[in-house]
Amino acid sequence: MDIILQLFDLILHIDKHLSVFLADYGLWIYGILFLIIFVETGLVIMPFLPGDSLLFAVGALASFTGQLNPVLLIGLLFVSAVLGDTLNYHIGKYIGPKVFEKNYRFINKEYLFKTQAFFEKHGGKTVIFARFLPFARTFAPFVAGAGSMNYKKFITYNVIGGFLWINSFVLLGYFFGNQPAIKDNFTYVIFGIMIFSALPVIIGFLKQKLSKPQ
Repeated sequence: MDIILQLFDLILHIDKHLSVFLADYGLWIYGILFLIIFVETGLVIMPFLPGDSLLFAVGALASFTGQLNPVLLIGLLFVSAVLGDTLNYHIGKYIGPKVFEKNYRFINKEYLFKTQAFFEKHGGKTVIFARFLPFARTFAPFVAGAGSMNYKKFITYNVIGGFLWINSFVLLGYFFGNQPAIKDNFTYVIFGIMIFSALPVIIGFLKQKLSKPQ
């Protein structure tokens, strides 16, 4: 429970935590951010890391401190996101079929099956859409690897999705994060990003519940 509360605090006050990281580690923060994005997208057991809010906060931090280069940030995090999805794809290709057949403590099979259903409905574009959806972002490349998507097709969607995801959130943070209305209410903005990102998942869950016979 304490870990969950600490994670929630990290996400909601991510601007303050990033400022501390920047003060403590200087340019090493580029490596820390690279690693966080890589782990969230590359390891199917880590779907709860704050991707969207982190990218927005990083863009905002680059704007109002001037100590981070937004072009370098976007380039590094784009590479990290693509490499993460690529690793996740190959993990899915290697162990995916076993995971669907057996229960593993650290992998939520419910999210796997939901992502698989999303693939069946939207095809390869799921890899792009999933970039903007919490949890699905982590499970989509794994399911793509476990399924029948060939690597050439996957890497195309991977690059497009990674480019759109990284650029949209970092640039939104960079150009709007320094506005007084946003800067003074940053916690609420981060909370709003979390809700907005999770909205498709919430709507899908409600539709599923309401469609079940009483």
